[in-house]
Amino acid sequence: MGWAKRRVCLRRQGGPCATTLHRMPASSSRLRQCLQVFAVLQWVFSFLGLAQVCLAVLLLLLLGPAWMLAVLYLVWLYRDRDTPQTGGRRSAWVRNWAIWRHFRDYFPISLVKTAELDPCHNYLFGFHPHGVLVIGAFSNFCTEATGFSRIFPGLCPHLLMLPCWFHLPFFRDYIMCSGLVSSDKASAAYLLSRPGGGQVAVVAVGGPLESLEAKPGALSLRIRNQKGFVKLALEYGASLVPVFSFGENELFQQFPNPPGSWVRRAQETLQRLLSVALPLFHGRLGLLLPFRTPIHTVVGAPIPVQKSPRPSRAQVDTLHALYVERLTRLFEEHKARYGIPAEQHLVLT
Repeated sequence: MGWAKRRVCLRRQGGPCATTLHRMPASSSRLRQCLQVFAVLQWVFSFLGLAQVCLAVLLLLLLGPAWMLAVLYLVWLYRDRDTPQTGGRRSAWVRNWAIWRHFRDYFPISLVKTAELDPCHNYLFGFHPHGVLVIGAFSNFCTEATGFSRIFPGLCPHLLMLPCWFHLPFFRDYIMCSGLVSSDKASAAYLLSRPGGGQVAVVAVGGPLESLEAKPGALSLRIRNQKGFVKLALEYGASLVPVFSFGENELFQQFPNPPGSWVRRAQETLQRLLSVALPLFHGRLGLLLPFRTPIHTVVGAPIPVQKSPRPSRAQVDTLHALYVERLTRLFEEHKARYGIPAEQHLVLT
């Protein structure tokens, strides 16, 4: 019996040929979903718990027979203390891990280009909204899962993160591999002053407090009094680029915390003391697993900035107003495509 006849026979008999064709796609789909969930859970753990684990590991090393290794690491850590303020220590290998592609596909996440960016210049990306865990910013600018280097060739992105995280042993070395750097002024100034261009400093303009407003359907941005990033762009002549991440606020639910409530007052007090916000959030099945909601991060056209080492208040206010106008226009031009009703607009606070 020829090969073609055997295949027909097996199909008629409900043999392995037909069975395999039906079972393999379902099995493959379940595996992909499991990998996606694992990728997201490990990232959430990295964001919320890895720093504490790293600190505990160091203490155990100091108290155990390997204490000398811990001491040597601490000596090296002291000598390396300025690295988070001088561009960090990126690793192309870490940024290209396969796990980040599964992380991307869970939501999924996409990076949308609206204009060319000349790699001969340095840029300051303003990322909006902050969201609960800035998931869109991490996936797009700290990994190559969405193809940043392919979409914007010649540019090197650095996501700015609160300086306190870079004082934690081991953890700071891990996050720097993805391109995370300290958010203090010296760090951003180092990037934006690099000769030859090609550097991108990404800042979540709303800061930690904006995460307290990150709820499904919310379009509130803390930007009216956020002018430090504009002044920085003027001091170094870096082009400003508005970035809006559609879907960022849809990933988690939060415990009700309206302005003036005891919950919000407690969160704001803790933020002043700890420098980090503590949103009371939950995701799927009441856990920290975010909802499967598409995230579309849209990068706007650059706003050229004339260098002014000592900008006046009027210069800062004028450029800030122009930035807000361009950000609002970017949102309005793309909102219909990503499911935002025409009657909904940004709320600037």
